[in-house]
Amino acid sequence: MLGGAVRRAFSSKKTPSLQLVRRKPADAGELEWDPMADQAVADSSRLEGARAAIHLSGANVAAHRWTESYQREMIASRVDSTQRLATMLAGLHHPPKTLLVASAIGIYGDRGDEVLDETAQAGKGFLASLCRAWEHASDAAEKAGIRVVHLRFGVVLGPGEGALKQMLPPFRMGLGARIGTGCQWISWIALQDVVAAVLFALELPEISGPLNVTAPNPVTNAEFTRALGLQLRKPASLAIPPFALRLMFGKMADEALLASIRVMPRKLMEAGFQFGCSTVDQALATALKS
Repeated sequence: MLGGAVRRAFSSKKTPSLQLVRRKPADAGELEWDPMADQAVADSSRLEGARAAIHLSGANVAAHRWTESYQREMIASRVDSTQRLATMLAGLHHPPKTLLVASAIGIYGDRGDEVLDETAQAGKGFLASLCRAWEHASDAAEKAGIRVVHLRFGVVLGPGEGALKQMLPPFRMGLGARIGTGCQWISWIALQDVVAAVLFALELPEISGPLNVTAPNPVTNAEFTRALGLQLRKPASLAIPPFALRLMFGKMADEALLASIRVMPRKLMEAGFQFGCSTVDQALATALKS
């Protein structure tokens, strides 16, 4: 969802881009790579002189129970692929000046009502450890003088594949439900603002290191549930008890569904970034109309 939206933004601005794909290239705008191989790209010369690189890959955190094998897949798809890309870019004769790498606000862990900005320490748990390793995986690029920005994404609300698509079926049937007590914070952002933030970070050389990509108005799970129900004109008064979630999803329930992460995008706000959707109602309305 994110990669497609960013590519469409480049296309609309007539900015040429080269997409790395894990299949045979369909045209000259694609380059085959294997992020798990020691030599990820057979012909890295095509990357010479690129102005910037953006790395958004990662196996879906909420797609499966976190079995040991799926945890390994989540790690490999993020940490190993980032390390290979960063090393490859660092070894170019004319490397890009900027590397934007996906990360997630899961790095903060479950923090209750604490307000978190980019200066907050990392939290505890598998997801926080994964995000820490993910961010360190780009060290080779940073040592080579490439400006690295870690895009700590919140819950992205947009059409197509993503968090909202997974939520919609029960809500449309009138079975929308808050999770647990509903007091946990959700740090969300509209897809259009994600794309705008990525382009903003590309153009602003003073932005580096962690960057919270979230809206400035996080909401509780109960508030989010109520807002989505109102947008769909469906009741959303049910509640899913934590024990049921733990039975269904195991460790993922505590770290991805029940965790409270109240994040503020301090760096974006201080840099003058303007959000198109500042309320969750606006974001949901826009996503559902698209």
